[in-house]
Amino acid sequence: MLCGGKKSYFAAAVCIITLTSVVTVSYLRLQRLSHQPKVIQEGSKCRGKVANSTITPLKDNKTFIISPYFDDRESKVTRVIGIVHHEDVKQLYCWFCCQPSGKIYVSNAKIDVHSDRFGFPYGAADIVCLEPENCDPTHVSVHQSAHGNIDQLPRFEIKNRKTEPFSVDFTVCISAMFGNYNNVLQFIQSMEMYKILGAQKVVIYKNNCSHLMEKVLKFYIEEGTVEIIPWPINSHLKVSSKWHFSMDAKDIGYYGQITALNDCIYRNMQRSRFVVLNDADEIILPLKHPDWKTMMSSLQEQNPGTGIFLFENHIFPETLSTHMFNISSWNTVPGVNILQHVHREPDRKDVFNPRKMIVDPQKVIQTSVHSVLHAYGNSVNVPMDVALIYHCRKPLQRDLPRESLIRDTALWRYNLSLIMNVNKVLSQTIL
Repeated sequence: MLCGGKKSYFAAAVCIITLTSVVTVSYLRLQRLSHQPKVIQEGSKCRGKVANSTITPLKDNKTFIISPYFDDRESKVTRVIGIVHHEDVKQLYCWFCCQPSGKIYVSNAKIDVHSDRFGFPYGAADIVCLEPENCDPTHVSVHQSAHGNIDQLPRFEIKNRKTEPFSVDFTVCISAMFGNYNNVLQFIQSMEMYKILGAQKVVIYKNNCSHLMEKVLKFYIEEGTVEIIPWPINSHLKVSSKWHFSMDAKDIGYYGQITALNDCIYRNMQRSRFVVLNDADEIILPLKHPDWKTMMSSLQEQNPGTGIFLFENHIFPETLSTHMFNISSWNTVPGVNILQHVHREPDRKDVFNPRKMIVDPQKVIQTSVHSVLHAYGNSVNVPMDVALIYHCRKPLQRDLPRESLIRDTALWRYNLSLIMNVNKVLSQTIL
């Protein structure tokens, strides 16, 4: 009898652990084998139509493909960023066509629905497939079956296949612009602050905005600062502008913001040293350093091995303004003038202030809005005396008397450059 004749509890425990380890290793080996690519066809050509939409539904209408990315940080895989129904989508396959051999491989996909769905039935998902050996596929198709005709499947280009030197230091990801967005003045001020602080690129997942806002975006696109990713998610799903299902029982929350953030990280993984995750009404404001580059150099030196830096959110209510910087030419532009809002709400007792992030994208596996779900290396909460998020919006503590608010003019350190830059943009777009 296996492990027989041993009466001590210690021996029994060792025996059980050994058996468990053998079974676990065997199971994992079988699991990996089941996900290995298998040749299903030879001598073919990749003829499927290349998808060029940001959001592509599969035939089940329960799976939506955003974009595949090559990821060799652990093993050689294609990681497809997508949106799936967390219960109804059970099985997917990646179809790889290897040229010039013409061999078609099918891999059993691992479907990893992100944990932060906030109760909505659809959520961000990583559809992860092992790639064939001796093949660097340029495109992949995703299908519910391991059988069929690859010519009938849309093909998606696998991004990040080639390693390149970083083209920028900081990229800001904004997701998603919706609701006929028209906060034009604050948007321009935020853009100019990002540039002053060190951003060279701003990626915006745009659902819709006003005609005036379109003119401003066109200016920044032509300038080379903004990259627009079309985000027509409401063409495919019932979208909520709320963050939790209990507030609005739709298919997916906040216009699929979490999916867009994950796509933005992978999209910029090989071209940007850092990725800044915040909204257009938020600015990560350094208090000890003049810009993000010097701040991040200091933070990395103090926190070796850290790739995720979290900054505390602080509300500067748009309902309370100062008479300073009441610039007459700006009064005709729709939106908030952030220079006039320098009183912040005090911390609420026993309430956690949410955070936004600057991350090393190569250390991120999955992100949520206020934290990273899976990453390589450590995360650190940046002290408020080093930097905070200046967040000018409607108040959260509406009944606070004015004297309870904290006057904080840190933003004014940048007023000369900011006013000059905003005036330049307005003169070329609106005024």
